[in-house]
Amino acid sequence: MKKILLTLAFAFSIMQVCNAQLFSTATGNISFFSKTPVEDIDAHSKTGLGVMNIEKLEMAFKVANPSFEFHNKLMQEHFNEKYMESEKYPFSQFSGKINEAVDLTKDGEYKVTVTGKLTIHGVEKGRTISGVIVVKDGQINIKSDFKVLVKDHNIEIPKLVTAKIAEEITVSVDITLLPKK
Repeated sequence: MKKILLTLAFAFSIMQVCNAQLFSTATGNISFFSKTPVEDIDAHSKTGLGVMNIEKLEMAFKVANPSFEFHNKLMQEHFNEKYMESEKYPFSQFSGKINEAVDLTKDGEYKVTVTGKLTIHGVEKGRTISGVIVVKDGQINIKSDFKVLVKDHNIEIPKLVTAKIAEEITVSVDITLLPKK
């Protein structure tokens, strides 16, 4: 119940529209990957929140930082305590508007860019992110891979472990949105 209330509050705070055609999910897949010669870091969350207003072409996504799961539990602990400071910054999020004039009421595959604000580690950055939206059978699937520089979000990597953590992280989003009833 708490998750549903959080999703609804998030959707309405971002969209600020009562009768818009909204699509949403609370089970979005968001992952990130860091590759270095010493070690790869791969983490996944299946609890990303997402909403989209298909009339205004606005979208927003939010993920709880502690929801990312790692193969190595010590990495997960370090991620939350030392790098993301998840108690202080519990969420990462993006909200923006699709730049292209697409009709998301029609089935099809649409290559788009979305301009908005990416907030990670409490630092908000303006970004334009590319992705693909597939509309089929009343569902909307959004896929995107984009790079994030840790320095852009004031994430400090101790010199002792700089060989193990890349300065550029690849973030992947694969979210299916359903009509809001």
